[in-house]
Amino acid sequence: MLLAQHNAAAGIVFEGNASHTEVGLFMEDCEKYWIVLGDIHDRFEQCASIPELDGAEGFIISGDLTNVGSVSQASRVMQFLRSLKAFVWAQIGNMDRPEIDTWLTKENCNLHCTVRELLPNTAMFGVGGSIFTPFATPSEFSESDFALWLERCWKKAQNYPHTILVSHNPPFDTLCDRINSGQHVGSTAVKEFIESEQPDLCICGHIHESRAQTKIGRTYIVNPGAFVHGEYALLKKSREDKFSAELCSLQK
Repeated sequence: MLLAQHNAAAGIVFEGNASHTEVGLFMEDCEKYWIVLGDIHDRFEQCASIPELDGAEGFIISGDLTNVGSVSQASRVMQFLRSLKAFVWAQIGNMDRPEIDTWLTKENCNLHCTVRELLPNTAMFGVGGSIFTPFATPSEFSESDFALWLERCWKKAQNYPHTILVSHNPPFDTLCDRINSGQHVGSTAVKEFIESEQPDLCICGHIHESRAQTKIGRTYIVNPGAFVHGEYALLKKSREDKFSAELCSLQK
């Protein structure tokens, strides 16, 4: 049996330009919530054991559906998630092959380089893959690619009162991009975009060991950790139109 552990003081709440941190919203104050996953790496079956599943609006996937898998493997992951919840937005991570990006677009569920309406007043947009790594993984791109993609998405997303960026690659030099050696390996383009445009929230992933929450200016940054290890987050919206992010984990 899998049980969930919650970081009760990890809530991130924002409302308009008056952003602030506080204890996470109690579930009874939560009008809507979404399950945020990253770095699934083919371990999708345990999604069925997420305790908050029944009441969730759906899934938001920051990347790495597979572990260098094919479209057929990504399809198995997405079919399983859709069997649990109809609403699933996803994008490639660096460990997903480029053809999965094309397939997600055909399935009309892609976040990469796309602006989606999470709510009538909230835009969600994504950049998948990662910057170049020493490991030559399937979907790696230059910082200039990320800068261009973010600029294009922002032209549409900025028209919404609230904006949520889903970036597989965490912003550089934060609590969310440190590998075990302590080195920061995130994206400078993502960080510079956040510094300049200040979306309300950035959901990231990629660096399994850097599960954390932090802040750049008014923007809150959330790395839920790797779902291959049972780590995830809840993105919540209160009745007062505030959002919070809560770190959670499954434990055997």
